[in-house]
Amino acid sequence: MFLGPNGLRAGWRLLIFVALFLGASRAVRLVFSFLQLPGRGAVAMSWQFLLTVDAVGFACALAAAWVMSRIERRPVGAYGLPVRRAFGRNFWMGSFWGAVAISALVLAIRAAHGLTFDGPGLAPGAAMYYGALWLAGFIAVGLLEEFITRGYPLFTLTTGIGFWPAACVVSALFGLGHLGNPGEGWMGASSAALIGLWLALTLRRTGDLWFAVGFHALFDYGETFVYSVPNSGVSFQGQLLHTTLVGPRWISGGSIGPEGSVFAFVMIAALFLLFDRMYRRGRLPSAEPVATGNRGEVGGAGRNRTDV
Repeated sequence: MFLGPNGLRAGWRLLIFVALFLGASRAVRLVFSFLQLPGRGAVAMSWQFLLTVDAVGFACALAAAWVMSRIERRPVGAYGLPVRRAFGRNFWMGSFWGAVAISALVLAIRAAHGLTFDGPGLAPGAAMYYGALWLAGFIAVGLLEEFITRGYPLFTLTTGIGFWPAACVVSALFGLGHLGNPGEGWMGASSAALIGLWLALTLRRTGDLWFAVGFHALFDYGETFVYSVPNSGVSFQGQLLHTTLVGPRWISGGSIGPEGSVFAFVMIAALFLLFDRMYRRGRLPSAEPVATGNRGEVGGAGRNRTDV
């Protein structure tokens, strides 16, 4: 029930990680409440919100993963974010793909008369200043959301049930998690789940999460700040443009934003097709668990994944 051929079973390891992460997050929320800092639950968010809540949340997740790495006797980088590749080529390529994807999606909706740009929302100087702060905030979002879905959880579930079954589980949870956002709906949650599955493919083909982090950050940045539309049902303050979503909800996405548009599914299909053709060789080892090392420790299966 507790131990398998590779030591402590994947489900128990994941539960320990979740308990550590939630415990650290709870402690942070108490501190935030005492200091009267912004916390989750605000409908209208800001760059300050992202740089506090999401950046600290990522720190909590990383701390929980570090504890698990000591238990499992493998490097923290095995869980998808190796420091030696931090903000390297994969990150910048993912950023490029994210910027192109959101631009194509928004412009397709505009061509279908689903939105209008009604002029600038910020003066040029303020746009540069707040643009840099928003970018930093969305990098924090990318780090947190990728690591708590396709980082430690996906790595650990893979050792128990294989990569693609695990990817389907975490992607479904990723989509369901979006339903907690005000203004979100099933269209947006479904597209989030599918994009999560595509991001799992980028991990499989590139060997780490840095591509996914870059894509996630720039997609959300373009959606929220540059094109100034709702992001997964959430409205933000201090956007670059005055943008209005008009017409049928299935075209514009309505309160969900572009992720709730039918064009989002077309974009995701294009991402799968293009990425599969451009990144044909996988860099992750086999998803199947392997035998433990001579010492029989919990982390024996991870020795072949240290390059992840």
